[in-house]
Amino acid sequence: MDIIAAYRDVGSYRGAAAICGVDHKTVKAIVDKLTAEAAGAQRPARGERARNFDIVAEVVAARVKSTAGRISAKRLLPEAITAGYTGSARNFRRLVAKAKRSWHTDNHRGRRPAVWAPGEHLLIDWGVQDGLHVFCAVLGWSRWRFCRFANDERAETTLAMLAECFEAAGGVPKVVLADRMGCLKGGVVANVVIPTPAYVRFATHYRFRPDFCEAADPASKGMVERLVGYAKSDLMVPQALDATKDLDAANTAARAWCDEVNARIHSEICAIPGERLGAEVALLGALPSLRPVLGHPTMRKVDRLSCVRIGGARYSVPNRLIGVSVQVLSGDGRIKVVDDQGEIVATHDLVAPGEASVKDDHYGGPRPAPARKPRPKAEAERVICELGEVGEAFIKGAAAAGVTKLGA
Repeated sequence: MDIIAAYRDVGSYRGAAAICGVDHKTVKAIVDKLTAEAAGAQRPARGERARNFDIVAEVVAARVKSTAGRISAKRLLPEAITAGYTGSARNFRRLVAKAKRSWHTDNHRGRRPAVWAPGEHLLIDWGVQDGLHVFCAVLGWSRWRFCRFANDERAETTLAMLAECFEAAGGVPKVVLADRMGCLKGGVVANVVIPTPAYVRFATHYRFRPDFCEAADPASKGMVERLVGYAKSDLMVPQALDATKDLDAANTAARAWCDEVNARIHSEICAIPGERLGAEVALLGALPSLRPVLGHPTMRKVDRLSCVRIGGARYSVPNRLIGVSVQVLSGDGRIKVVDDQGEIVATHDLVAPGEASVKDDHYGGPRPAPARKPRPKAEAERVICELGEVGEAFIKGAAAAGVTKLGA
């Protein structure tokens, strides 16, 4: 039966509720509503019900804003309890989730896909895993990828890798977009990166414009970051490459891997990067006829030990150069010593400070064993030493046995 009709028949809320099978409060609410509508009165607006987390809503909003929406409810709950929150952890998680949604809605970074032009951009970056450094580069338009391994990420190593990338690609792009690498960054003024003089000279020699990503902006270098992660998961982890064992073998594996991935269809462009490179190479700049000399030259004077000192370590050079100033080039974990005629006279692997790298051929052969023969001074000592090897053996044996009265 209709609730209004039942109420009119019995005249009570509970009686109508018993007939209709509802609660008497429901009957009262419906009757009051119809009575108010009949009288032309407006139903008062229902106010928002107070919640137990309202006292910490501003605190939560401020913390979510200061952490860019990354703080968790678990970390924020002790601070809320200190501020007077007495509700449950579940209810507090609802408040934090709502504050995060509100912050992300107001601070969403709208992005658009990049449009790459042929021969325009080359993106480079370094990655490291288990002490092995990997240099990655990718051409923006063709998605042609380049990976090599090294022992460090110094400026000389980075420029050598970049030069090898140009050789492998067959040309030079107009712009090289790099992360804010410390080896290529000379400083930052008003958020503008100043490249190092060595990088400027290198870019001038190859005729490209060096460019740097914005700070904390993964969108501007997402392509090469994806390549670094791909190289780690698909090249480094399955083969367990280790630079301390054999860097040449690691780079051989890297070349084979690059040939493999550049011959497969790329999921983003639905084309083979190696084939697209054939069309893009015509728009790349020509390689210079002369290759630059890479490395950090340092002048050193050969000391009386026929060594030069670099980084607290000694490195031997031919002893004919004692007292002569030579040029020392360092890079890729090795140093080269060049004389005033431009000839490389010594090559060494880098050693730790305090150690020495010595080669016997720089001194005319291996070091002779030290000769410590007895040298007589008194007449009795001279007589014994004149006996030859027997006399020397007698003196040395008695001295080794601790005969303190040997002189008497």
